[in-house]
Amino acid sequence: MSARILLIEDNELNRYLATFLLEKRGYAVACANDGPQGITMAAEMIPELILLDIQLPSMDGYAVAKSLRAEPVLNHVPIVAVTSYAMPGDREKALDAGCNGYIEKPINPDTFTEEISAYLRHEI
Repeated sequence: MSARILLIEDNELNRYLATFLLEKRGYAVACANDGPQGITMAAEMIPELILLDIQLPSMDGYAVAKSLRAEPVLNHVPIVAVTSYAMPGDREKALDAGCNGYIEKPINPDTFTEEISAYLRHEI
């Protein structure tokens, strides 16, 4: 069984690239366009991993991460911030909000799936 990954990303091109790379590796990917949709989807599907953009409309990724961490059923699910925020302190802010990891955009297609697999408890 392939690992289920929830991608919370508002940019269509970023969603397409990440989904393409992950599905090529054999992962099952579900996508949410914004934070509230992502929170709802996460609670319904209980993914093995959540990839979270920080710069989202209406509810930023920091608030989304905090909301996800407030749900007991999701507390064990790793959350990885995938973001263009790369200033000093941004990684720490994401980790403080509840993320387990941080990947800077633009993602590197050659290493992205390897980076992601490190956050999964099991491989496909």
